[in-house]
Amino acid sequence: MSTAAMTLGMVGLGRMGANMAERLRRAGHTVVGYDRAAGSRDVDSLEGLVAALPTPRVVWVMVPAGDPTYQTVETLGQLLDAGDVVVDGGNSRYLDDIRHAEQLAESGIGFVDCGVSGGIWGLDEGYALMCGGADEHVALLRPVFEALKPPGDYGFVHAGSVGAGHFAKMVHNGIEYGVMQAYAEGFELLETAELVTDVREVFRSWRTGTVIRSWLLDLLVRALDEDEHLDELQGFAQDSGEGRWTVQAAVDHAVPLPVITAALYARFASRQDDSPAMKAIAALRNQFGGHPVTAAAGSHERGADAPGADADGRGRPEQHAR
Repeated sequence: MSTAAMTLGMVGLGRMGANMAERLRRAGHTVVGYDRAAGSRDVDSLEGLVAALPTPRVVWVMVPAGDPTYQTVETLGQLLDAGDVVVDGGNSRYLDDIRHAEQLAESGIGFVDCGVSGGIWGLDEGYALMCGGADEHVALLRPVFEALKPPGDYGFVHAGSVGAGHFAKMVHNGIEYGVMQAYAEGFELLETAELVTDVREVFRSWRTGTVIRSWLLDLLVRALDEDEHLDELQGFAQDSGEGRWTVQAAVDHAVPLPVITAALYARFASRQDDSPAMKAIAALRNQFGGHPVTAAAGSHERGADAPGADADGRGRPEQHAR
């Protein structure tokens, strides 16, 4: 396993790219960094980056998925030579990887996709790397992978051909959605039940000796230490896009993903102050059974067809024709 020092280019010096460049430098590699924003970059253009690298050149791209990646790969394809290799370490879709590899191959340029996990902790802890590409291109990059991954036997996988790395990372993120949603639902139930008086310590107790212990659990406890009841946060959760791609891939492959899909939809629901779908359900329940509805202004109104609405005066549901 080669650990020889290398020189490579890093395109995109945001928080993730800059930390990865720093970890590589700590391991003895030389990193020539470029970013559109002036500041910590070493060169002022992609042309300058390519000119500064020895052959065969290796350029690692860490820019947002979509147009920024498309444009960067296209430009590099015009600047690099046969035998050079481009690595896409961002959160690109695996189908884009296949297209980029085909485009670059026309000029004899190699392409490796690499799903990267580790976030803000990766600089010190190392990054989990899932790559896809031809054996010879992955072999060229092994010293870089060894420097970026955590110490030990795990944290790196050559998952398959081009696209396999980002496909594996996509599924990883889908699983992450499901695990986080399970912790979140458990938190809400514990917070709601009057029987449990110290929810934070319940979660802390799970960190050792339980089958649900994990780093995500550790991070949740850390968050609860900062804000015990999460009162300072709004229940609004974005999605990065990989959750959607995971669900779409499941549809394409006819694989049921009920947990991951529900977790994704829960994030959609978090962004609704007043759900149109729930309005329709309330209206339908009122129409077919006279069930009570709540006016938009907040006043409570009984169903038109059922005096007493859903209760018979003793707290028991009335029977309505369906």
